[in-house]
Amino acid sequence: MARYGKEHKAATRQRIVETAARRFKQDGIDGSGIATLMADAGLTNGAFYAHFESKDDLVATVVGEQLGRQAEEFSELPAGRAGLEAFVREYLSVKHRDHPDVGCPSAALLDEIGRCTPATKKAYTAGAKAIVDEICTRLAPEDPDSARGTALALFTMVVGSMQLARALSDKKLSNAVLEQGVQSAMAMLPTGSTT
Repeated sequence: MARYGKEHKAATRQRIVETAARRFKQDGIDGSGIATLMADAGLTNGAFYAHFESKDDLVATVVGEQLGRQAEEFSELPAGRAGLEAFVREYLSVKHRDHPDVGCPSAALLDEIGRCTPATKKAYTAGAKAIVDEICTRLAPEDPDSARGTALALFTMVVGSMQLARALSDKKLSNAVLEQGVQSAMAMLPTGSTT
């Protein structure tokens, strides 16, 4: 019976994290109260504190899990330029722009993460480093550290391009930002072998 209780508690906690991630990316961290987050998860407000000390604790957990999952998905992409091209094209897609609730937490939440607690910033930093490491590995498999500057520039450029594309009310201009972002990113990638 106790084992069921732990499994149930873990499953409930994960449901809160996943629904909070969608809500944060859709409405922002500040625009998402505990009551709304718990209603999204189909739970009462009182159940929140059985899983998290505070909303800040939940935010740090969500940010860490979201970036960790993104780095894991990145690691499953093909090696070399092919993997980077797939990442860039998916990241700077109309689908990603139009569905921030299921997309990258960086593009959706970066401005708010900068104002969050040290625990959230630490969780974000660990996840961002993991993503940059994945980019480095694809840019220079023999010496990933040699590609750190290019990897940082690439990650920064795609995140910023997505944020700008989402901020524009003119869809034609927004689409142009995405397309130019893809072209600029491709120009940063090494030429030659796609493996």
